[in-house]
Amino acid sequence: MVLIKKDIVYDQSKNLKTDIYFPNDTSSKTKILIFWHGGGWFRGSKDDLKKIGIHLANAGFMTLIPDYRLAPKYLFPCAHQDSDDFIHWLLNSRYTDEDDIKNIVQIGASVGGNMALYLAGKYGFPTVTWSAPLEFSNWIKNHANTIPSKDGANELGLSDPHQIREAFYKYFTLAYIGSEDNSLLEKIDASNFDFSNLKQLKMINSADELTPLASVLDFIQFLASQNHEVELLVIKGTGHAMDYAQDYLDESLDFLYQTIKRQDKA
Repeated sequence: MVLIKKDIVYDQSKNLKTDIYFPNDTSSKTKILIFWHGGGWFRGSKDDLKKIGIHLANAGFMTLIPDYRLAPKYLFPCAHQDSDDFIHWLLNSRYTDEDDIKNIVQIGASVGGNMALYLAGKYGFPTVTWSAPLEFSNWIKNHANTIPSKDGANELGLSDPHQIREAFYKYFTLAYIGSEDNSLLEKIDASNFDFSNLKQLKMINSADELTPLASVLDFIQFLASQNHEVELLVIKGTGHAMDYAQDYLDESLDFLYQTIKRQDKA
């Protein structure tokens, strides 16, 4: 049995809430997993993820799925600030003990993966990303002729899957940034995050999907140049993040279990 506490307020001033899924055998040794939802920073909600929350709790993690402010009403850096504020709330809440920062792991789906990388570099949380978008500033420059659209097939009459994905990539990026200001776009390029405290990281991406694989390989090279450890799993097909979530959820958990064992031995 999983106990679910819904709509726990973590930021009163912004009315931001999280759902918490407690495993049946919760103890002081229970590990904590934060799941960051995707949705291009303009849609998505913790309320869509009950099935995953239950699965993660049944795997032994106290699981928190927070909401954050969405574009276009709330532009960059709102979502990233909310993720950081959530960590501060969690570490000072009654749901964690004094030294629980070492017990926190993350999974981030799509743009939630971008935010999870930001936090992983800052706090050292072992992390798994599913199709995290990584590069924006040069991508926007190189796609000046792409018309942004969240539904390129119906809105623009596009039939090429790559063009549809490119239109959507540009749409959600500009929806969050609010402009093509390169100095702002660079701030969500993952290679510009501070990875001083990065620990274990596993990235999962499909071979041909919304997140360009070339940007993933460039990011892996960037991390390697800083002597960071990272695993990359490239799966066949065109699925993005939640498209393959159920098939790779247990593999993600296996990776996080192994990081926990390594930390316990250290």
